[in-house]
Amino acid sequence: MSASIGVWLVGARGNVATTAMIGARAIAHGATDTTGMVTERAPCANLDLPEVDSLVFGGHDVQDGSVVETAERLAERNGIPDRATLDAVRDDLAVIDERIETGTARNCGQAVEELADGGTDESLSLRAIVGDIQDDYERFREDNDLDRVVVINVASSEPLPADPEKYDSIEAIERALDEDEPLPASSLYAYAALAGGHPFVNFTPNAANALGGLRELADREGVPHMGKDGKTGETLMKSTLAPMFAGRNLRVRSWEGHNILGNKDGEVLEDDANKAGKLASKGGVLDGILDEDLHNRVRIDYTPALGDWKTAWDDIRFRGFLDTDMKLQFTWEGSDSALAAPLVLDLARLLAFADEQGESGLQPQLASFFKAPLGVDEHGLSKQFGMLEEYVEVHVAQPTAAGMEDDD
Repeated sequence: MSASIGVWLVGARGNVATTAMIGARAIAHGATDTTGMVTERAPCANLDLPEVDSLVFGGHDVQDGSVVETAERLAERNGIPDRATLDAVRDDLAVIDERIETGTARNCGQAVEELADGGTDESLSLRAIVGDIQDDYERFREDNDLDRVVVINVASSEPLPADPEKYDSIEAIERALDEDEPLPASSLYAYAALAGGHPFVNFTPNAANALGGLRELADREGVPHMGKDGKTGETLMKSTLAPMFAGRNLRVRSWEGHNILGNKDGEVLEDDANKAGKLASKGGVLDGILDEDLHNRVRIDYTPALGDWKTAWDDIRFRGFLDTDMKLQFTWEGSDSALAAPLVLDLARLLAFADEQGESGLQPQLASFFKAPLGVDEHGLSKQFGMLEEYVEVHVAQPTAAGMEDDD
């Protein structure tokens, strides 16, 4: 794909966004490889995707500071990136930081508002906020001569709307904007993107494009979008192991998951209102795979000493032949941002491709990237991978829209 692609990250100075940008620029400089990127192995590597080193980054954030400062903290506290990699991309990060604008923290909950340095002006109407966001998207596109802009939400968790069904139509969304109802910030970013024709990804458990009215808007405007909540660690394991138990007819009686993490996301998740959406997406992955009644509980606790690392410990009790009670326990330890960042780059490339093909609405082939994939009831990881493989096979077998135009 020769088109120039912009990636606009909501939460651009956060750990995940910064790690994604470090990775993309490190790949461009030959300072790292593409391990962890789904789009760099078969079958996705057979698609005509934008090159990683061609992606142009910008974004919104509500905290002061810079991407370079975030990268320095990550290197100092977590050793990721290492110093050589950081030095290779430092100048690139400084340039990107000049493209980061102040976003909004409206209706993000007290935990986020207390951390925010900007974006909390209550005198602004929702219409004014959306207008400012749309202006930022458009300025980014024009200033960098971009063919398209993919907007990806990697901001902190926010409380879910009390009555999301209230916003099941475009008319309800428009009324909420006009009357300054408590639409969360993630949905304002999503509305601004979809109304402006920009592909949108929600990598968080936030409402964003999950609201029915915004899905309707995407369909009307012909814009591809997907979410929600990136699947990177414990839930990735659940979506792999649960089908194993189901396939062998082993009866899972209880599944306890205890997660501890130490970054800013962990701090935000100390607030019960902000935590609710994350718990729902992490726990819901067992639904539809293990259809029997079982005790299913997930805990998330903030442990500052872990920095950007996270640990999940799961205890699974199951029953087999002759009523034999057995157990499986596992521990998952990983760098939160290093697991998420390559998926952010994958999604930017795949959504840009879908947009070029004229595809619109939800993109079910991307289900494997999410804990709670919108519009997809299948949670088994291998079957989700199969959906992506089938999508690639169709597009590799047929000429692309761009290729047909070139032939003409």
